[in-house]
Amino acid sequence: MLPSILWSVAIGTVVAVPALLLWGWVRWTKDHTPRSTSSNLALLGLSFATASAFLALTTHLYARFVRSFPSHDPTLLKIYLCGCAFSSLAILFSIGGSGRRGPLRSLAPVCAFATLLFWLIAMTSE
Repeated sequence: MLPSILWSVAIGTVVAVPALLLWGWVRWTKDHTPRSTSSNLALLGLSFATASAFLALTTHLYARFVRSFPSHDPTLLKIYLCGCAFSSLAILFSIGGSGRRGPLRSLAPVCAFATLLFWLIAMTSE
């Protein structure tokens, strides 16, 4: 039962994270209100979440087409650490940016937590 739940969460994360990130960037570009410190922090959080997702995508493509990673490969472990660091920074900045109303107020923390969830699932499946 537990493995099927983990796979469901993993598939949901892989599908939902890119959609939420894309939606966040579209909302940010369509918003024409003056930028405050809070909205800039939320934007920084969304940027780190996007960097984390981009790292996951490029790592997957590299492992698929160039060279696969053996179990407990030091390079892969560094990639996991970097992805978790990007997601943790995204969480910190997006929570700091959720103080005032803005287009990314609630979306940036969700994306940040989702990317961290992705990295944690990826590490546990190692």
